[in-house]
Amino acid sequence: MLSDSSLSNLGDPTLNFPPFAAAPVPADSSSSEPTQNELFETDPPPWELTVGEDVQLASIVFARSPHGPYDYRIPDDLLDVLRPGMRVGVPLGHRKKPTPGWCVSIKTGNAAQKKLRDVSEVIDDEPLCDAALVRLVMFIAHYYQVPAGQVFDTLIPASVRDNAGTRKTTYFRPAPGLTEEQIAKLPSKQQSAMRFLIAQDRPMTAAEIAIMAECTEDPIRRLRKKELLVPEVRRELSQNIRIRAQANDGETRKTHDLTAQQENALSRINSAVDSGRGRTLLLHGVTGSGKTEVYIQAIEHVVKQAGSAIVLVPEISLTPQTRGRFEDRFQNVAVLHSQMSASERHFHWQRIRRGEVQVVIGPRSAVFAPLPNLGLIVIDEEHDTSFKQDKQPRYHARKVAHARAMALGIPLVLGSATPSMEAWHATQTGHAELVTMSERVGNRPMPDVQLVDLRVKEERGKGGAISRPLHAAVLETLKEKGQAILLLNRRGYATTIQCPACGTVCACPDCDMPLTHHRDGGKAMCHYCDYTIPTPPWCPACRFDGMRYGGLGTQRLEMEAKARFPDARIARMDSDTMKRAGSHQRVLSEFRAGEIDVLLGTQMIAKGLDFPNVLLVGVINADSALHFPDFRAAERTFQLVTQVAGRTGRGDRGGRVIVQTFTPEHPAIQAAARHDYLKFVEDEMVNRKKFNYPPLGSVARIIIRGPLEDKTESVADAIVDRLEKARDLLKAEVRILGPAPPPIVKISGKYRFHLLLQATEAAVVGEVIRRGLADFKVDPKEEIEFLVDIDPVNLM
Repeated sequence: MLSDSSLSNLGDPTLNFPPFAAAPVPADSSSSEPTQNELFETDPPPWELTVGEDVQLASIVFARSPHGPYDYRIPDDLLDVLRPGMRVGVPLGHRKKPTPGWCVSIKTGNAAQKKLRDVSEVIDDEPLCDAALVRLVMFIAHYYQVPAGQVFDTLIPASVRDNAGTRKTTYFRPAPGLTEEQIAKLPSKQQSAMRFLIAQDRPMTAAEIAIMAECTEDPIRRLRKKELLVPEVRRELSQNIRIRAQANDGETRKTHDLTAQQENALSRINSAVDSGRGRTLLLHGVTGSGKTEVYIQAIEHVVKQAGSAIVLVPEISLTPQTRGRFEDRFQNVAVLHSQMSASERHFHWQRIRRGEVQVVIGPRSAVFAPLPNLGLIVIDEEHDTSFKQDKQPRYHARKVAHARAMALGIPLVLGSATPSMEAWHATQTGHAELVTMSERVGNRPMPDVQLVDLRVKEERGKGGAISRPLHAAVLETLKEKGQAILLLNRRGYATTIQCPACGTVCACPDCDMPLTHHRDGGKAMCHYCDYTIPTPPWCPACRFDGMRYGGLGTQRLEMEAKARFPDARIARMDSDTMKRAGSHQRVLSEFRAGEIDVLLGTQMIAKGLDFPNVLLVGVINADSALHFPDFRAAERTFQLVTQVAGRTGRGDRGGRVIVQTFTPEHPAIQAAARHDYLKFVEDEMVNRKKFNYPPLGSVARIIIRGPLEDKTESVADAIVDRLEKARDLLKAEVRILGPAPPPIVKISGKYRFHLLLQATEAAVVGEVIRRGLADFKVDPKEEIEFLVDIDPVNLM
């Protein structure tokens, strides 16, 4: 998050980093020298070496416990090879095989009594992370309180670590000291092969030598057997990697002179680029104001200076359109996303690392792209919650991008029509610069928004998800040869399966959450752990055969839309239909080409997409997330409604929006209907101030989960006790709430408890957690684990 303290502190990426030398001296030690952490209570084994003066040491961290860092001696033969950012194999405990780890620093040791073990091997030919990325890893590990080894494994894709799409190739070079007399004694074919290899003056494969010397590979094998050739094995990307064609969604290039507001925004960003120091700019532009064109021209300015840029987008569905726009303007663009194969991802990662790429586009993980000459980072739709990772390490791409930009002395541009409260507050406190674009390109008006009160029977119509006003508006849009978008942020057919006779609700046995009925395949699924069964034809409790399907999902909406508008061509976009690679660009291309009349789906169609022929947007249920027990519920609702409303009115024919809601009087919905971001922020900040919620304060969440409810709660109580003692010891003003069961009590067979820590400063919250849980361990037999989530965006 862009909290006050963290924003001001990120200028120094090493701020508050824990030391990476040996562990602190025990209190009862009389020695002034640091000592290495002991993994086991045993006498030093005979293979340990006594370290003398001026010995080179490597600090190694591990992805699995014990995480380190631990110091190892660098053998003489690896002194010129090993560098920070490389993977190594080292002896760890009593494990027979070397354990893989990451080198984070190299230093000189001078402890005469210290006994250390040697680094066994260096896995990589060159560092996978440069020095700046290693520092970034250490920042993430410190701030988000996760092992640095796990951060390395997140930063470097598994496809890169596993060398996906590569193969070992053997090259040959002449043996040193080979004389002309030796060559002259060889058979003619062997002579020919050897003379050709010497003439080329570079290592070559057996196949290359055979082709150019016009012989078979047998003479080469004989030369190798005589030790006249020296083999060298290299791992290379296979030439047979199948890279799928990267097509855009069919958008044609549109050019226009920049508006005055676009010119001002571009000038501000270019000035930040030229300043040579880290700066954060918030580009607050209404939907359709031309933010993407500003990004492109700013990056063109960076590329002219031999720099490169990262552009983060929140959804895979945005990638085809965004990629198409950038590929139209730049020669070398790389796209990273989860639908790529492992070999494709490795191929593009290596291109990026070699400096062959000008622009990298992708979701949150693209923030780690190893561009050697990075000059600008752009986060489009920066408010989107998908920029926060929901598993360890639980980093936020906005925070990481800010840390990386400030450390490199380059600008970070945050763009959104509905900025996050954190980003907006940063502009009000001087930690970021506000750039406003309040007008649409071509002076097009913002679309009219009509609220439909679903509490009124006349408005609801004859039942179903589509109200009477929305039904009429879709018919009118289709008559005018326009297109419509319908948003429902719930996938599946029905959200509950219930027996009307006894009231039993079909629930997930591992999560205690209702199963969602999917007509595709006739299955009932848990959307939290993916537990799936055939949809029960009768009640599992009383055997009644008239199960009722309640609630509403996108599948049900699709069926209703096809029944109501039989002549319309309708397509659905949600995570159920977009599983295949290329499915996003296929649907969006058809929609842009006019082959689809009505596009319905979840939030993946709500933001960033630009389709001039969309004349109508319908929000089926604006209250779907409004009443969640989360202080960000109103903010998310405002953002979702405003963003999807912005998908219309981008052409010459204008557009309209119909929002169906049971609470039309809610301030968030009222503000969204008026496109009034400033009014929403003013009202919401009053609510946040009551409890010092972010951005006015900092929040951390600790989740405790285990198979037995009572033991899990006992661990949660023990954690709270330790945190309270740490708070009192530090004399910190930190509010600790809980432990208590979260709204979703059980997921994947594990009971859950959570607690919140609140304070005005992020550093205070972090230090209380570090002190309180520094040596806290849970018996592995209990199978209880706890997770620290700094700056959580989801409290469910």
